[in-house]
Amino acid sequence: MKTETMLGTLLVMGLAAGPLAAGSGRDARAILDKVDDLYRSRSSHARMVMRVVTEHWSRELTMEAWTKGKEKSLVRILAPKKEKGMATLKVGNDIWNWLPKVKRVMKVPSSMMSDSWMGSHFTNDDMVKESRMADDYDFQVTFSGERRGKQVVEITCIPKPQAPVEWGQVVVLVEDGSWLPLLMTYYDEDGELARTFTFSAVKKMGGRTIPTEMRIVPANKPGEYTLVRYQDIEFDVELPDDMFSLRRLRR
Repeated sequence: MKTETMLGTLLVMGLAAGPLAAGSGRDARAILDKVDDLYRSRSSHARMVMRVVTEHWSRELTMEAWTKGKEKSLVRILAPKKEKGMATLKVGNDIWNWLPKVKRVMKVPSSMMSDSWMGSHFTNDDMVKESRMADDYDFQVTFSGERRGKQVVEITCIPKPQAPVEWGQVVVLVEDGSWLPLLMTYYDEDGELARTFTFSAVKKMGGRTIPTEMRIVPANKPGEYTLVRYQDIEFDVELPDDMFSLRRLRR
């Protein structure tokens, strides 16, 4: 999800944490690990809808996605008809797109990693990055208490000098007790707000209680956003050995 990565990863185990105080690094690490592992599992299979709204146009894509660990994912467009069959395969740090109209597989070069993925506000780089906030950032709890009628915990993350991340700061807001994410704000190296992720529509799905909607809003494009809504998700599913291959990408 950088979200840290698109279609990133949800809550599995309960967290036994005591009262939080500003600067509580140990508890902050546990919470960040929870957020990073939110949708992550040994493997998964999901159906989702992605709605993209820009200044000049909007569209909605229905997608099916499979993942295996952190290294492999396959996303295929099911609708609308114009984009049906388009797919993206990620294996490690490599990413390929299948364009069925021209029957061509295109490997995404490093020069295009910052380009938009499927016209959304996610980038190709978002699809590949699998960093962990607790490993790549120095962090501390900077607020614990009530905001807008909810008990929340805020964790501010500053990147370590050699960390492979592009953000100058990430602020993570979770619900106290459930530790589900509510809001993640990303700032550039100059301290300017770059984008915001909000999480909502908490439901039980695939045996887990998770936010089933995630909205990304770019700070420099007022009124634009990308919304991902999970329709269904299964965790720890059996997948064929060749699921994440160029042959399967072309299907």
